[in-house]
Amino acid sequence: QVQLVESGGGLVQAGGSLRLSCAASGRTFSSYAMAWFRQTPGKEREFVAGRSWGSGRTYYADSVKGRFTISRDNAKNTVYLQMNSLKPEDTAVYYCALSPYYSGSAYLETDFGFWGQGTQVTVSS
Repeated sequence: QVQLVESGGGLVQAGGSLRLSCAASGRTFSSYAMAWFRQTPGKEREFVAGRSWGSGRTYYADSVKGRFTISRDNAKNTVYLQMNSLKPEDTAVYYCALSPYYSGSAYLETDFGFWGQGTQVTVSS
C-alpha cells in the first residue's frame, strides 16, 4: 500500500502564493507518476498538474500554466505544488495522487489508484 499525506493548504488573498506538499510512504515502485487534482463542491475532480518520475516530464492544466509548478524531492519522497498568482477560482480541495508505472500524458482521475486525504485551499478576493 501507499500512503499520501498532503499539507500546506490554507487561506490566502488573491495574487498570493501557497506551496502544497505531498509526502509518500509505504510500497515503492520503480516507475510512477504523481499528480495534483482539485475539486470544488458540486463539480468533478479536475487535473491540475502531473509529473512522471522516470522522465521528469511535467504536465499542467491550461488554467494553471505559468502560475503553478510541480516539483519533487527524491530524498524526502515528496512532491510539491508551488502555486503563485492565486485567483479566487483556484479555491478547492487539492488532492495528491500516485499511479504506479504510469507513462501516459492524459492524467485522468481514473488512472490514479492512490490518493491523499486532500487539503483545502481558499483564495479570497
